[in-house]
Amino acid sequence: MERKAKIVATIGPASQDDAVLERLIQAGMDMARLNFSHGTQAEHAARISSLRHIAGRLGTALAILQDLQGPKIRVGALPAPLTLVAGQEIILYPQEEPLRFTHHASRITHHASHVNPPASRDAIPVDFPELFQSVSPGDRILMDDGHLELIVQQADGKTVTAQVKTGGVLSSHKGINLPGIRLDIPSFTEKDAQDLAFGLSLGVDAVAVSFVRSAQDVIQVRQAIEKLSPHNFPFLVAKLERPEALDDLEGILNIADGVMVARGDLGVEMAPEDVPGAQKRIIQAANRRGKLVITATQMLESMIHNPLPTRAEASDVANAVFDGTDAVMLSAETAAGEYPVESVAMMDRIVRQAEAGFTEWGHVQVMEASEHDDAAAMANAARELAHDRDVTAIAVF
Repeated sequence: MERKAKIVATIGPASQDDAVLERLIQAGMDMARLNFSHGTQAEHAARISSLRHIAGRLGTALAILQDLQGPKIRVGALPAPLTLVAGQEIILYPQEEPLRFTHHASRITHHASHVNPPASRDAIPVDFPELFQSVSPGDRILMDDGHLELIVQQADGKTVTAQVKTGGVLSSHKGINLPGIRLDIPSFTEKDAQDLAFGLSLGVDAVAVSFVRSAQDVIQVRQAIEKLSPHNFPFLVAKLERPEALDDLEGILNIADGVMVARGDLGVEMAPEDVPGAQKRIIQAANRRGKLVITATQMLESMIHNPLPTRAEASDVANAVFDGTDAVMLSAETAAGEYPVESVAMMDRIVRQAEAGFTEWGHVQVMEASEHDDAAAMANAARELAHDRDVTAIAVF
């Protein structure tokens, strides 16, 4: 039986060799995601060329998804991973700010200098200057998908003194989240604009916009696409990673061609127990509007290091299919994991088994259509006819 839900696999160091790319396609990868938060344009161009060459040789349709970085807040460059201990006091400083640090008893003070010091156990660079004007004492700062937590003690607009609440090992360029804080920053950055122009020049099939908060963020990217490539309109996917995006979900669906349930950042920005309900709400809204929806992040996370997923992960993938997701996405599992091909093959088997149970568990019903939406009305009619008469195929002209 043909699988309906598609599999998106992120390409990275673990999967960039031609032999692995070929096996990923053969295992069931329908769309290759290129994460522009990492890698150079030259590296991405080489991967796109390899993917298209291999897919062409195999006679397989393969889509390319360009995932723009957006205004991601990250830890700066660290000389080595740092171990943070609960109760420890640290200073965060802008990556480009030249500071030197001295200790007075248990307190840390900072002074201007002309040499940017290396990060230390008590001083951590941040590559996002706006953070220092946005936090106040008592605010939470989460790092590495929420695995580490700091509490702001002091903020003077230039640096932040914080105390470690939940410790752990911190590596370079790990993500930073500020739950409950609304940053007045654009979701479409200058780097995104440059990467978008590059992606359009290579004819990517879809573009994912990161950290979308409202329909206006999607409009800005769509306008940029129309200006840069008036004759080539890739599929535009809005990544829903912040709670405020849910406040304008219908508006975002009006503009975007699809949405991504980006559960990683969404699960850090909001309470973990709220994420499953948010996922269902997003999928249902996208289904009603006939818009693509991708469910992503930590779907088979344990397969980064293990050849088999947990039972909970298998249930998670299957339930996303039961909810009506159009695609499921693998991130670190295929980009940096030890079992990239096995992860895609496992995802393929789980999705097929879930779809085999559609008769019992239900499937996507008629999508919402306005009285003037002829395309949606025809699609609904064709779907009903195909379902009632057990039609094998539908020809579209």
